[in-house]
This record gives sequence, structure tokens and C-alpha cells, in this order.
Amino acid sequence: MPELVSDRALARGADQCGTVGAGNHFIEVQVVDRVADERVAAAFGLHAGQICVLIHSGSRGLGYQVCDDNLRALREAPAKYGIALPDRQLVCAPIESPEGAAYLGAMRAAANYAFCNRQLLMWQVREVFARIFGKPWESLGMTLLYDVAHNMAKLEDHIVAGVKKPVCVHRKGATRAFPAGHHDIPARYREVGQPVIIPGDMGRASWVLVGGPRSLERSFGTTCHGAGRCLSRTAATKAAKGRDIRRELERAGVIARSRSRGGLAEEQPAAYKDVDVVVDVVHRAGLSLKVARLTPLGVIKG
Repeated sequence: MPELVSDRALARGADQCGTVGAGNHFIEVQVVDRVADERVAAAFGLHAGQICVLIHSGSRGLGYQVCDDNLRALREAPAKYGIALPDRQLVCAPIESPEGAAYLGAMRAAANYAFCNRQLLMWQVREVFARIFGKPWESLGMTLLYDVAHNMAKLEDHIVAGVKKPVCVHRKGATRAFPAGHHDIPARYREVGQPVIIPGDMGRASWVLVGGPRSLERSFGTTCHGAGRCLSRTAATKAAKGRDIRRELERAGVIARSRSRGGLAEEQPAAYKDVDVVVDVVHRAGLSLKVARLTPLGVIKG
């Protein structure tokens, strides 16, 4: 519902569609260095030694402003509707309340912007590869595996206290992980399950997984969307003092292009948990299952 997006949000997003953004957003050229499930990998079109491009970006300044606008509107909603929250930093409102409906409408508009943004980024990546290799992207096999949001509320049917009912699942820093056979999975992947992407850091790896058999009962069909930070951006910047993160990455075989040294310091590999450990946890929990591990192209294997 674009009419629910503020003029400030529209202005911030006006010239940003088709751009990556700052923070932990990235475009990374990777290689499949390990296949954990040959059958599912084949269904996803993945194989060992394959070159892939992982794009992580979203609704840019428009989405940030949508969040900011609605946080202000929602701040008084819990008390208004008699809702007790465990943390003062949390806000919420009933879905059908004016505040809830306004947020859902604006969030959906921001999500549409994010999907469009990633499509444009993918197209630009294809154009670069086509120009460098002198071949059209189709002949290079640059097809889309999956495009999934990691900050979006979805109305879904789930079992709650033994009864199937419609609920609003708001995944923040998390992503859908529906198991094989679920009717909301695209037909192409329904037999094996929904693709799940868990990025790591720029010095180690990322993973492609598939929705696990216990995700619906344990997490409303959800898994994490990233390794997660172990250092705040402030702490990471402090830890990088006196070091050259770009040169450290180069020695490991990674060429990083960033707008600033500060951005690289904030996103250095040591700022993140080891994605292999995180993926082991979600795999053992049955939330999402390992399919293929992808490392930054050029990373020196230990």
C-alpha cells in the first residue's frame, strides 16, 4: 500500500533502488566448496566447484524510514491495547488496529521495493559478467536460485496449541524455512523443500540449506538468516584500530571493495560468529538442513 509510505521514506528511496547499501549488505562472488546433500543440491542447480553470486540487500533508506515512522506510531500502542511486553524496546499492536494495519501496509510496500532492488542488482551483476566474459548471461548459466526476504511479516496458517489458525509471523533477521511438501513453496522446489540462505562473513563461508522437518513445529517455519554478530560495530571498529582489514583480506585471497575503511572494520570476519557452527545448530535442530557450503572466491583454504 504505497499511500501508507511517508513522503520522507519515498524521498529516501527515490534514488536508491538498484544499490547495495551499507552495513552488512554485500554482493559476493563465491564458489561451492562442499555439497552436503547431492539430491537437494541437484534440485537447486548447485554442484561442487560452481561459481555463484550471493546478493544481500533490501529496502534501503525507504525501508529504514518506514520502520522509523511506524516505531513512533506504535510506541504507545501496547498500553492503549492492554498489552504487556517484557522489554521497553519492543512495540506491537493488534493486526487489525489502525496502527497495525498502517504498519503492515507500509511494510508490504517496502518489501516490494526490496524485491525490486534485488532484481535490479541481479541484472547489473549479469551485465558485468556478460561484459567481462563476452557471453550473454543465459549462456553463463546465471539463473536465479531463490530470492527471499529476511525482514517481513507474513499471514500464514500454523498449529497453535494443537489448533490450526491464521497468524502473522514477523521474521526479523530471519527467513522462511518451510519443509518439503508445503503448499507455499514454489512448485519447482516443493518436493525437496524451500531454499534457505544463511550468509556468513567475507572471510569464511555462507550456506545454502533447505527447510527442515521440524521447522513448522519449532519456529513457525523459520530459521536464522545469518551467522550473527559476536562484536558490535563499535567493538569491531575498536578491534581494527592499527590494522589494515583490506590487506588482511587480500592475504586470505579476498578482494573487498568498500566505500570506506570504517565499513570494512565494522564488517571484518572476526565481528561475526563462525557460520559453520551456527549452521550445525539449525541443522541438528531440524529447522533447516545443510545443502551446500559456499566460500568467497579466492579464499585460501586452511
